[in-house]
Amino acid sequence: MKDLVEERASMLGEYIVENGSTVRAAAKVFGISKSTVHMDVSQRLQRVDPCLYGQVRKVLEVNKAQRHIRGGMATKEKYLGKK
Repeated sequence: MKDLVEERASMLGEYIVENGSTVRAAAKVFGISKSTVHMDVSQRLQRVDPCLYGQVRKVLEVNKAQRHIRGGMATKEKYLGKK
């Protein structure tokens, strides 16, 4: 069981790095909750593969910095669609 969790953490990390994916997008692709994805890439991956963990952190930091922009664009689209 532990091997499956560690393997999933590595797969999630690789997916996020290759696609520049958000935690939500990765969760949707793998069919698991965003909480599980976050736990896997922030805690388990650090123990399993520290190098990959560093790459994932960089991608997630970029996503975090852009979060307010994506939210603003979504709100704009929401209200333009209602007119």
